Amino acid sequence: MAAAARHPGRVVVVGASAAGLAVVEELRRRDFAGEVTLIGDEPGLPYDRPPLSKQLLAGEWEADRLLLRSPEQWDALDVTYRAGTAAVGVDTDARVVRLADGGVCGYDALVIATGARAVHPPALGAGLSGAQVLRGLPDALRLKAALAGSAGGGRLVVVGAGFVGAEAAAVARGMGVPVTMVDPLPLPMVNVLGVEIARLLAAVHEENGVDLRCGTGVSRVTTDGDGRVDGVELADGSRIAATTVLVAVGARPAVDWLAASGVPLGERGRDDGVLGVLCDARGQATGTVWAAGDVAAWKNPATGRYVRAEHRLSATEQGRAVGAALLGAEPTPPGLPYFWSDQYHLKLQSYGATGRDMAFAVVEGAPAEGRFVAVYGHLDADGRPRQVDGVVAAGMARALRGWRQAVLDHAPWPAQSPDPDLAPVNGPVSSSS
Repeated sequence: MAAAARHPGRVVVVGASAAGLAVVEELRRRDFAGEVTLIGDEPGLPYDRPPLSKQLLAGEWEADRLLLRSPEQWDALDVTYRAGTAAVGVDTDARVVRLADGGVCGYDALVIATGARAVHPPALGAGLSGAQVLRGLPDALRLKAALAGSAGGGRLVVVGAGFVGAEAAAVARGMGVPVTMVDPLPLPMVNVLGVEIARLLAAVHEENGVDLRCGTGVSRVTTDGDGRVDGVELADGSRIAATTVLVAVGARPAVDWLAASGVPLGERGRDDGVLGVLCDARGQATGTVWAAGDVAAWKNPATGRYVRAEHRLSATEQGRAVGAALLGAEPTPPGLPYFWSDQYHLKLQSYGATGRDMAFAVVEGAPAEGRFVAVYGHLDADGRPRQVDGVVAAGMARALRGWRQAVLDHAPWPAQSPDPDLAPVNGPVSSSS
């Protein structure tokens, strides 16, 4: 890919996200004195999204606590902010972004940081009163109000037992709202965390009163005579009454506005949609276009594969890397993927790669006790793990730090007892062991 201008005069960032903000801050931190424009389709200042399904939904935080920067910090960045204005197209030859209000914005370097959009199929009630997704602040406030109204009667049906669905179900139960959670997979979050931790999550949700319906999907959302949601019909033939349906079946990169732009987009396949904006290992898509965050698929130099790192910390790290690279500096490579999830008393944290198809071992504590550290490893051609590639923990923050370092060091897979998948082992090991 061709190198971008070392000192672009005008940088336009589309997406008032964590990644977009990180680009802006990195440019200013490196004393970039040029013109910076940030375009965002929501009103207000950039805010953090992970707390939407946790602290904000639970009523522990007010919306202003989600702001990524205070108004004073924002003003110091000296940015032209086009809030509440969606980008609807790009002319990469003319170097112009087209806006929904009919305006245009010229650039020397364009950074795409538009994140991802929640998937809401028509069969799952898209457009119906009482059926919604949870991706932005308006979604969270709408769901919060619906849950408050359901605490004295009614039921929340959550379609999808991933991060957002499981966290929202936990919050709703904490408010006393009856909850049914449905997922075609056999256990909550099983593809991300594997069978043993997924079993733990299923047990915790059931102990807290969730009607868990795994192994079946939703055929359709039903409505009453006024056109409002009143239930869901499942693939197994059963029906569940509902006053609110939360659809949490995933998200796809927000790239519709880039159609026919010439910006390279990768395809996952007919069912999975667009992979994202294809970038090199620094976030560069074309000579003048870059991308960061959930919308971006960066090329892994080791494997040659394009990967989207859909994690909050990765978005910030990628944004900083792009900001540095735009000015010709050598960017710091993004660190380990990281996520956290609050579900009842469990505070799950994870670094690195995890998944159902990886080797798994509990290395400290015990999942049944809610305090544990577990590691994951990719399998080689012989079907055996060679190193520690990821870690998940709950209730053991100090131990987690040591195992995080083991992931960074590509530490050898720990020695363990005859059951290689589930047996506990002792203590983190260094790469020199």
